[in-house]
Amino acid sequence: MKCVVSGGAGFIGSHLVEELLNNNNEVIVLDNLSTGRIENLSHIKKKYNFIKCDLSKKDKWQNLFKNQDYVFHLAGLADVVPSITNPELYFESNVVGTYNILEASKNHGIKKFIYSASSSCYGVPSKYPTSENEICKPQYPYALTKYMGEQMVMHWSEIYKLSSISLRFFNVYGPRSRTSGTYGAVFGVFLKQKIEQKPFTVVGNGEQTRDFTYINDVVRALIKAANSNLKSEIINIGSDDTYSINYLIKLLGGEKIFIPKRPGEPDCTWADITKAKNLLNWSPIISFEEGVNIMLKNISYWKKAPLWDEKSIDIATKNWFKYLDNK
Repeated sequence: MKCVVSGGAGFIGSHLVEELLNNNNEVIVLDNLSTGRIENLSHIKKKYNFIKCDLSKKDKWQNLFKNQDYVFHLAGLADVVPSITNPELYFESNVVGTYNILEASKNHGIKKFIYSASSSCYGVPSKYPTSENEICKPQYPYALTKYMGEQMVMHWSEIYKLSSISLRFFNVYGPRSRTSGTYGAVFGVFLKQKIEQKPFTVVGNGEQTRDFTYINDVVRALIKAANSNLKSEIINIGSDDTYSINYLIKLLGGEKIFIPKRPGEPDCTWADITKAKNLLNWSPIISFEEGVNIMLKNISYWKKAPLWDEKSIDIATKNWFKYLDNK
């Protein structure tokens, strides 16, 4: 396959690039390095073409899609707090950027377009496990812009016959998971706290559960989707289970303190992956316990991550509470 991977220097993207190259595919990586890290690709020995570019701006990068077979669109901005304070930036990245990459794919006759969507589009679901038929109720601009991107992907698939699949990821974790951002992802926060022998900052009572899905399983789903004959499909990708934050801390080992529960967050995320099993013949392989053990073995990656505590989290999430507390 000749593949374009947007966001290829990011967490999920770098793992996908590595696997594609291991399977002797040709890969072009597009990334502006705003959140991705070139170091995530530094260990890869096989040759790939890296282009630093801004997908929200039409430019020469769009010409690279000529004669390419597959596009994996993983580029975009994450994090709740910055999306609340600067929604325009998220619209430019997650909506305009998606539009531009869709147009490049359409104009150059790409065979298959795979979009990395977010389970945050469900907001606070009414049913668990949550199927793709659940009404989408995004709670903040990040979730909204990712959902808008997905709607465009499905529209281009139907109107312009750009064969596309949207995969809604649930709580992806693994080595190289992001450490930056205004209050980062839970593993980045907790592993840095463990390195520094600080207590884990647990939101609420810690009984909330998350569908933690290991990165290798997510990469397998991406490649299976690309190789499938499916089109215009939206498919959940999750672990087929859900795990409490308190259980995660038990596996990590350490003391904990409690900080206020955040508005707009569900008490549970749990994907119904029946569709993935039936249409993609995909199921997760890595157990949560095995995945956490791998994270601990790779804990040195988070040495340079920011260290969060009660005070810094409180400062970083003030706008979160300001705008979402009355929802």
